[in-house]
Amino acid sequence: MTDKPIVVLGGTGKTGRRVASQLQERGHLIRVASRSSAHRFDWYDRSTWAAVLDGAAAVYVVDSESPDAAEQLRGFGALAAERGVERLVYLSVRGGEQAGDQDLLAKEAIVKEAGPAWTILRPSWFAQNFSELFILADGVAAGELRLPTGDGLEPFVDAEEIAAVAVAALTEDGHGGQTYELSGPRPLSFGEAVAEIAEATGREIRYVPLTEEEYAAELTAQGLPPEVVTLLNELFRRVRENRDDYLSDGVQRVLGREPADFATYVQRTRFF
Repeated sequence: MTDKPIVVLGGTGKTGRRVASQLQERGHLIRVASRSSAHRFDWYDRSTWAAVLDGAAAVYVVDSESPDAAEQLRGFGALAAERGVERLVYLSVRGGEQAGDQDLLAKEAIVKEAGPAWTILRPSWFAQNFSELFILADGVAAGELRLPTGDGLEPFVDAEEIAAVAVAALTEDGHGGQTYELSGPRPLSFGEAVAEIAEATGREIRYVPLTEEEYAAELTAQGLPPEVVTLLNELFRRVRENRDDYLSDGVQRVLGREPADFATYVQRTRFF
């Protein structure tokens, strides 16, 4: 426990709000920082950075996911070190090394070189994407999820588990200099995941496999820009080619137990 606040960037997002909630439940002083929170933070407005960092003990870092993210992280990390921040816990993604994603690896390297003790979190696809990410949640709500994932498998991880690992890294000793890959306990195809949601909700929901070309055409018709269409097809290609069909042990290493199953997420989630 510290009397200094712990900053949660993206504190209203999928993982950030869960990190903030779990920290608060444990009695920690938190500073939720986002463009819409009382502690305003904007990656594109550096004048908002210092007030968020002043007096902070640790920061949960979610970057802007933009072409400018690496340079933003470099400036933010330097300022965090200057302001005496002791720990940075950075939300990355799993599979970057295998994919040769140099931008992702560069961002992780910037966090490591910033000065404060660092922890990198590399989660698989979030289970919560089925209820909170429009490209999946809209299809689930409509009763038909149309994707180019084929029969590819993904060990969906519960965002609550990501938050629990982040909280441990932000508040406990022994996690500095560690990279934790996080996954759920079993791989599922998107079709199998949809079937579990359908059974639990009593709704007819089906998964419809598409080709990349069909998916791109549908997204374009919905008005998504070409760069987003390309990115989504690249992400789903990884799933379709089973490049993410493996389990990781980060939850076990940090929390000392097995990660929550996808079924647990489904049972406690209101989808519609």
